[in-house]
Amino acid sequence: MPSLGWFTRRRRPATARSVLAGEAAAEAARKSTQDAPPVEETPAEPEFPVVGDTAAAAFFDLDNTVMQGAALFHFGRGLYKRHFFHKRDLARFAWQQIYFRLAGSENPEHMADVRNSALSIVQGHRVAELMSIGEEIYDEYMAERVWPGTRALAQAHLDAGQKVWLVTAAPVETATIIARRLGLTGALGTVAESVGGVYTGKLVGEPLHGPAKAEAVRALAAAEGLDLSHCAAYSDSANDIPMLSLVGHPYAINPDGRLRKHAREQGWRLRDYRTGRKAAKIGIPAAAGVGALAGGAAAAVALQRRRR
Repeated sequence: MPSLGWFTRRRRPATARSVLAGEAAAEAARKSTQDAPPVEETPAEPEFPVVGDTAAAAFFDLDNTVMQGAALFHFGRGLYKRHFFHKRDLARFAWQQIYFRLAGSENPEHMADVRNSALSIVQGHRVAELMSIGEEIYDEYMAERVWPGTRALAQAHLDAGQKVWLVTAAPVETATIIARRLGLTGALGTVAESVGGVYTGKLVGEPLHGPAKAEAVRALAAAEGLDLSHCAAYSDSANDIPMLSLVGHPYAINPDGRLRKHAREQGWRLRDYRTGRKAAKIGIPAAAGVGALAGGAAAAVALQRRRR
């Protein structure tokens, strides 16, 4: 067979310049690997909550943070079922809940109306009676409305050995029941005056709302020997900015529009456990089921009046 050497490309002898280029490239490659700075890993996010930090605690707002809707509204539904008040009062409670949903924030005047409604209903009743009924109402209307995501956050603090408190404008008796049923440490809430174990229809001071929450947290921290810079607070409402600003770890949970904006400006962490298109609208709490029921109750009352 004839040689095919003619078909093979002839090797061109290396020139001095090509040898120099090859050696320079090899040297540059070795030098780049030797001189390259070590790859910096993104530092891991510090563990939080910190296990064993006894100077830390967590403070959770209740309405639309831990639980969908307003605790006081759910309590009112339970009392209506037990004939504590009339249909016109139910219509008022329903309207107040609808307003709460659509406004997306807690208006002080609106909260005062809710407070006065509740006080007029419990006036003359025994504290022990309302506590017993409150346990039943929790099972009927509240237990299924607890946000699993927020519940998990609270449990993380408990697992770290920290105390966890609810901080709410709801009556302290109602808040205490919810805290106990969730396995939390306790609750800070609005205190209604009672004499001889009977409600008078008056408050001790004012509702635990806005700045009053911050004062309650500050007082409890001092009594418990807590370091607020180690503590965490969770809320959905811009009205709780004073409380959130007190602690070293503020969280905006299912935030209304004002709190979402403030949290982003301040670099606070956000968590949103609402689902569905309505919840995606900033400023509208995701208590659709409650609102629908409230609206239905109001419509039913109005329809019955027309028929009379």
